[in-house]
Amino acid sequence: MSTLIAISGLGIICMLLEILNLRKILIPVTLIGLIAVLGMTVTEFYLGNSFLGTDKYNMVIASGFSQGFSILFIILTILILAMSPKFYQEKITKIADYVTLKIFMLAGAVAMVSFGNFAMFFIGLEVLSIAAYVLAASEPKNLKSNEAGMKYFIMGAFASSFVLFGIALIYGATGSFDIVEVEMNSRLLTMPIWFTIGFVMISVGMMFKASIVPFHFWAPDVYEGSPTLVTAIMSTLVKVAAIGALFKMINVLSVGVTPAYQIAIVVISILTLTVGNITAMKQTNIKRMMAYSGISHAGFMMMTLLATATSANTVLYYAAAYSLAGVAAFAVILGVCRGKDNEDISNFFGLVKRQPVLTAIMICAFLSLSGIPIFAGFFAKFFVFGQMLEANYLVLVIFGVINSVIAVSYYLGVANVMITKEGETTERLRVPFEYKAVAVIAICLNLLLGIFPDVIMGLSL
Repeated sequence: MSTLIAISGLGIICMLLEILNLRKILIPVTLIGLIAVLGMTVTEFYLGNSFLGTDKYNMVIASGFSQGFSILFIILTILILAMSPKFYQEKITKIADYVTLKIFMLAGAVAMVSFGNFAMFFIGLEVLSIAAYVLAASEPKNLKSNEAGMKYFIMGAFASSFVLFGIALIYGATGSFDIVEVEMNSRLLTMPIWFTIGFVMISVGMMFKASIVPFHFWAPDVYEGSPTLVTAIMSTLVKVAAIGALFKMINVLSVGVTPAYQIAIVVISILTLTVGNITAMKQTNIKRMMAYSGISHAGFMMMTLLATATSANTVLYYAAAYSLAGVAAFAVILGVCRGKDNEDISNFFGLVKRQPVLTAIMICAFLSLSGIPIFAGFFAKFFVFGQMLEANYLVLVIFGVINSVIAVSYYLGVANVMITKEGETTERLRVPFEYKAVAVIAICLNLLLGIFPDVIMGLSL
């Protein structure tokens, strides 16, 4: 509860700084505030109770799972916001709007994994989504940004309506929005058919949000058309928030996890892995490639939904490994494509001669996303495969290994052009310090998680 209140308060402070014309201190104040909130959340996690006490209305539940994901969300937001001053330097008069929206996106993400009541879950989902729609269309003179914002809004509203209708059906079946009562009633009483329908509708809506096949078709266009910094936050914070919320939802509504539902999750996971990876191989725009890459990684995270009782640490670890590698890759993309009118892979030709540090970071990020030791991405897949073998889903492990091999081809394809292809110029590429710093920090955190996986896997979630 205290984390959500602190983040919301920080968003209001951002708006006040704009009103008082104090834009120069906006980013430092926001980053200091987020670091303070991060420290408070970590302290609460290890103390085991909230500084504000228990929410007597049970709207927000501070569990190990919700706090673990909240810590990850805050770290991702700090890294994204650290790159904002340079990215928005030509729109400095509007930077408070962009920063405030990102802070409220964070608040929505935290609410989505901390909910104790379906009303709070839906509020968090809409706060996150509406901020993302606005940010996707935040370049009004750019036709692609307008298209991205409109597509995202239409598809997002469609997905939200599924979730809302599903919640209404769950309420009709159980007589409550409180997750404790819903879970208890669903186990003690015989549930009518609309409980199952509601559960499926919520699952479908959240799969839209996480861009799971076959509900993924909006993602490549939205990722390509959105401003690159917004794409970075959508492919990391928004995606892992949707997966984390769906994981918790399935835990609460576990009565609805029938054999047919499990088969559907197996099929959807395989499709998501395969479609994401095969389509990524054909992309010439790096943002579209990252969109399809994110879809395939969502397939790996979907596997954990088949063993929610034992895989809370695994889904958090995978989310952290994927997100940190994604932020590092996008920091490099921001640096390389700065001032360009596109994000084609041709911009990366001969990068090793122009910017060796960024080349090394990009290769490390791609190695992690490929699942190569000693990066966290390898152990993330290893833990997921271990969970699937324990749950007797060998077919998912087989498809996971095959798709990991496929993914190596397009990740290392980009690494290959950075090293072997000749660029248009050999002049040294000037990259803002902020982009380099974020890229280095993100990939170092990823590497640390790979060396010390117990940092997450040893937690009591």
